[in-house]
Amino acid sequence: MTNRLGELATANYVLLTTFRKDGTPVGTPVWAVSRDDKLFVWTVTDSWKVKRARRNPEVTVQPCTVRGDAHGEIVTGTARLLDAAETDTVRSMLRKKYWLTGPLVILASNLRRGKAGTIGIEITPA
Repeated sequence: MTNRLGELATANYVLLTTFRKDGTPVGTPVWAVSRDDKLFVWTVTDSWKVKRARRNPEVTVQPCTVRGDAHGEIVTGTARLLDAAETDTVRSMLRKKYWLTGPLVILASNLRRGKAGTIGIEITPA
């Protein structure tokens, strides 16, 4: 079985690119974790990337630095916004992958926004 995600599967940050109504790409560096040939990211529920993904689920992802400097192969895919239980699973996976900063960032986010203030996004490669 081949890994369709390539180096995205182990990248610390990925550039998630969503598309505006006029087709303009907008990239944002985010934490990501992979499982079962899918990539999972976690973000604020009312962010523009979520609004754009809700309207147009076509996205691209690419390994990047914390500042969003992209490198590596661009992978096209489809985004699916996750429900509360699935988002909890993504939080758990992120806590494990980012074992030092992950639990702190997620705890601070939960205290500030509550669990409903963030959402998981599942990205399935094309």
